Amino acid sequence: MIARKRFALYLTVCLAMALTAAGLACKSSRHTTATTDKDQNQAAADAPAASPEQPKEKIEVTRLDDLPRHNYPFTGQVAELVESREQIVTLARKVRADVESDLATYKIDDATTLKRMYGTLLTVDLIEGNDDAVLRRAEMVRDLEDKEPARLMTGLIVQSMIAAKRESGAGPESDRYKHAFREELSARLAPLPWNVIQDKVEQYKGMMEIYSQNLLMGAIQAQIQPAVDKTGELNADQAAGVLGMHVLLTQRLPIKDDIVAVYAELIAANRVEKPDIWAARSVTLSPDEDLHNVLIAVWDSGVDDKVFADVLWENPNDPINGADDDGNGYVDDFHGIAYDVNARRTTGSLFPLGEAVSRMPAVMQYMKGFMDVQASVDSDEASALKQHLGSLAPGQVKGFLEDLSLAGNYAHGTHVAGIMTSGNPFARVLIARHSYDFHTVPVARTVEWGRRDGAKCRDTINYLKNAGVRVVNMSWGEALDDAEDSLEANGIGDSAEERRDIARKVFALQKDGLYEGINGAPDILFVCAAGNADNDVEFDEDVPSSFDLPNLIVVGAVDQAGEPTGFTSFGRTVQVYANGFEVESYVPGGQRMKMSGTSMASPQVANLAAKLLAINPSLEPAELIDLIKKGADQRKAGDVEYLLLNPKHTVELARSAN
Repeated sequence: MIARKRFALYLTVCLAMALTAAGLACKSSRHTTATTDKDQNQAAADAPAASPEQPKEKIEVTRLDDLPRHNYPFTGQVAELVESREQIVTLARKVRADVESDLATYKIDDATTLKRMYGTLLTVDLIEGNDDAVLRRAEMVRDLEDKEPARLMTGLIVQSMIAAKRESGAGPESDRYKHAFREELSARLAPLPWNVIQDKVEQYKGMMEIYSQNLLMGAIQAQIQPAVDKTGELNADQAAGVLGMHVLLTQRLPIKDDIVAVYAELIAANRVEKPDIWAARSVTLSPDEDLHNVLIAVWDSGVDDKVFADVLWENPNDPINGADDDGNGYVDDFHGIAYDVNARRTTGSLFPLGEAVSRMPAVMQYMKGFMDVQASVDSDEASALKQHLGSLAPGQVKGFLEDLSLAGNYAHGTHVAGIMTSGNPFARVLIARHSYDFHTVPVARTVEWGRRDGAKCRDTINYLKNAGVRVVNMSWGEALDDAEDSLEANGIGDSAEERRDIARKVFALQKDGLYEGINGAPDILFVCAAGNADNDVEFDEDVPSSFDLPNLIVVGAVDQAGEPTGFTSFGRTVQVYANGFEVESYVPGGQRMKMSGTSMASPQVANLAAKLLAINPSLEPAELIDLIKKGADQRKAGDVEYLLLNPKHTVELARSAN
């Protein structure tokens, strides 16, 4: 049960995907307005006949929260449920009935939601052995996919599994089946354009390599069991995850080595490095130029102030001495301010490691190893990660996941700050630290917590205004289910309906505080990451990426060749795309590491905005956004058009107008 956004580096998103994978071989992307009557008519045909009480016309939904929640009473050990064929079949039938009822009742124009629902039905079909339905579901998902790499790869695994079963007449434990499966998968992959599917193949190989029964069972114990113990039920996402885990254990793990081998052979025969377009587009300002200093804020998980000591903003009225010398309510805000996981004011530029400090060097190497595995890089760190994961007992998985999440929080802000300041000797950095809980059972997001968090947003932005900040980077986001998951994990609320109502109140407090803060600071340009959930940010109501404000620019991610990544979120409010794939920057201690995510794309736009202000400090946020968009390149991937960041061209426009 991992929140979709927060400070999610792409590596933690990938791990979440790996641990909650369902029936399809890939993570579905999202796009609004991509559904067809044919798709929903087929889904309706699969559903039970409508009773007289059901509405004749479907109810239109415009946001994710419009759809009903479903919950399934359960007490006991979820790990035992996953391994029990009888209990899984019973749960699968209940889940099918709810999904089919929703498809028959609601008009859904968000393709991601449809693909998620079809994917759940596909998983149920796999469990029930309904091969023809599996193939049909895979086609339905593929028809909704607007990203060519995912569209080409969608369903290949399940198609190959079914063909192998029919050819061999045996199950996945059989050598005949495995041989047939490898032949089928290889044949389906062979004609696909390698330059299009390369990243997906490498990603899928990496995900399969880390699968193991112990890891999956440990993830269940860490992420699902605590909430079930407190609520006595599985929510719909958990139920779908449990069904997917069963399929992984019974149908995928037996052929894990075969899948990896096919992908490895394909990579070895075809792999080429994509051209990197970003070096030619980059801009480095010279310190000898007669330009202007620009105060920027890294509103993030914290920054190692020693790495950026030469460019940090300083508050001369509040030196670091444990006191609030200037009486502004913040103690030791010499380089900026900080909030803890309870949305209360605290001190310290970096997220605290606590008792994990001795483990962090190794965990940071595991982070690098995970990213290398995802990119199919055969490094020492990747080998160490695989060896470590292979040695974990189920009971040790929780600690590993929490350490990895802690490492992400610890490193995230420093990495972002390095990107934001690169090539700009005129940037001055103010640190605004806020914190997310890295525990699998996080701090409860109660209404009182929501009030504090909303106030935190307003107060932080007021602080930035008073300090004279011109550009703020926000490589983070919030969603309704973050609050709902937190309440569930802590067993707060007597029912799912009560938790849902509380979560709505909490999310509204957060959303209003953030919106009012940004809207009330018209002289500051806010730059935010779209998110790594591959979703339409407006339909899911992610904030701040769903906000439509004149002083906010939302950034999606592309790879080194300028092509949209499979993980990037998108939507009407996402205005420009920047490099979010294996971007190198600093981590605490001064080492450099490559990381991926829209978290890495957003500060590149903030970096460009700060350079524009160094050239012309009179530029207003709307003018900055206009310049960034005018300097960007119009690109098209499939049917999707997008603006690709071009710092060099944008700076040329600014210089010519200055």
